[in-house]
Amino acid sequence: MTLKPLAVALVALTLAACGSAPTKNKNPEGAMIFAEPELTPPFYALNPFNYDAPPPFEMDLQKAAAQPVTKMEVNLASDPSKKMTLDVNRLIIPTVNSKVRSMKYAVLAGDNEIDITEIDDFLQLVEGKARHYPPRFVQRNERKGFEAKLKETTQQLDTLASKDNASFDILIRAFKASVMARNLDLGSVYTTKSLTYAQRILKINQDDAEANFWFGFGLSEGGGQREAIPYLDKAMKAGVQEAYLSAANNYIAMEQKKSAVNVLKNYKVKYPQEGEVADRLIQEIEKQGRWNVWQVLNPPKTS
Repeated sequence: MTLKPLAVALVALTLAACGSAPTKNKNPEGAMIFAEPELTPPFYALNPFNYDAPPPFEMDLQKAAAQPVTKMEVNLASDPSKKMTLDVNRLIIPTVNSKVRSMKYAVLAGDNEIDITEIDDFLQLVEGKARHYPPRFVQRNERKGFEAKLKETTQQLDTLASKDNASFDILIRAFKASVMARNLDLGSVYTTKSLTYAQRILKINQDDAEANFWFGFGLSEGGGQREAIPYLDKAMKAGVQEAYLSAANNYIAMEQKKSAVNVLKNYKVKYPQEGEVADRLIQEIEKQGRWNVWQVLNPPKTS
């Protein structure tokens, strides 16, 4: 099933907090054990390029699983006298000296490489909650957990990205992590970092669709609406579906309703399956004072 968080938001469905009740342990002491609560569903689409496609991380895992596995026997870090066999492909990217996306699939990272599997998994989860501002959490504790983990992740990526020859793969992840850290109000330093990373990335490839999309909506949501226009335009032309919604959102912020409506009309033509969403957004922009594309409004009354 494909998740369409925007459509969910437009009908104002409330995401219930997910939690697990304590269960009794069957040991003699009858101690209570607690299951870790499940994560609540994402608010923002997990694949901004194509709402009908699986998330990029999921597709990368599928590609890794489809590749032949070269097993490797290694010593355990906790006990070098013991060995273990690595037999599952992981997502591996270069850390330096690469100006293009260069993911490969192997059981272990080599020199000047990093196993990015866990980081990509986490960044996808954060995107579902905090790609745009404001972030969307229904549980305070869940947000706190994301904030703590994101701080650790940004520190790791910042260290790798600090090198002048840091790879494109490292820079794009450090950039996205900084944008989401800013959205989570973790400090103004992340605004500066995100701008610096965007400039470095676009210097390498000014036409990269993902970089233009993230830089465009990042500028817009940070107050730079006019500066955001060319980047969002480039992302739309490159086929980033959510760039249309970000562009409409940008024009709403600039109080240019006609431009926002025109973008949504083009969105409806390009993505006819989103026609109902586009029509409702247009109606609410024109008549109900909608001030944000991802704003949750009450559903229209039925007669």
